Amino acid sequence: MNIECIGDERYELGESPIWDPRGGVLYFVDCPARAILCYDPRSGDTKRWDVTCDYLGSLALRTGGGAILVMDDGFHTFDFKTGTAIAIAEPEAGRADLCFNDCKVDRQGRLIAGSMHTGLNEPIAGLYRLDTDLICNRLDGGFICSNGPCWSPDGGTLYVSDSNAEAIFAYDYAAATGAATNRRIFLSTAGSGGYPDGGTVDAEGHVWSAHFDSGTIRRITPEGVVERVIELPVQWVASLTFGGDNHDILYFTSIGCDYEGKRDASPQAGGLFAIHGLGIQGLAEPRFAG
Repeated sequence: MNIECIGDERYELGESPIWDPRGGVLYFVDCPARAILCYDPRSGDTKRWDVTCDYLGSLALRTGGGAILVMDDGFHTFDFKTGTAIAIAEPEAGRADLCFNDCKVDRQGRLIAGSMHTGLNEPIAGLYRLDTDLICNRLDGGFICSNGPCWSPDGGTLYVSDSNAEAIFAYDYAAATGAATNRRIFLSTAGSGGYPDGGTVDAEGHVWSAHFDSGTIRRITPEGVVERVIELPVQWVASLTFGGDNHDILYFTSIGCDYEGKRDASPQAGGLFAIHGLGIQGLAEPRFAG
């Protein structure tokens, strides 16, 4: 196994990495900088689009081109050619105490995204589903800082982290309707020295969790047992995804900005990274079908 820091660029808060098999490139965002980045591992080049908003939480690619951006109060379309973002659903508009955060697309092409309490201490944030007809539905509430939505390979289980509640939750997920029910604790991370942030699932059904403030990535069995812990060159890891031609490279983002008056002292904090040689394959992330 080899952990590579990609380039010399450092980001404030790298989030929402997603591999694009069509172009063989990796998209991700820098949240406070309100920037979309696209890294091409063949050339080593990184493109950038700056977005006008207060906070850019995450993105998902669309089947017909472009992306869905999750930011501020809700969901926006984005055109890579013009750099234009257009609001399509803002279910938390007017709520200064809430802000949208992480997202991912289910096997049927619907988008799941959650919000967070801006003070990061009240369980008032929600979990939402954007259907392919661009209608938005609230699935659940009671989150402080929702993160890392991802699904089991068969799509029947939805995993969502609440970073500040120090837990990864599991739901029964109905493929036909997109309903999420029977919320339960999949893994409690209290006392583990960090907080569950971004997540993904590999082809064997194991959950991979970026464990903020612990300097680790954790692989968790479908039964909720930590099977592997990977030590990282940075403490503040944020999110992760499988990429490469065979989806066997684990890319992860990290945080280079201040948080509560502290900063990751690691020299490579804020960098983009790739882990090679894991011997494990991930799954291609679906595109939003709307």
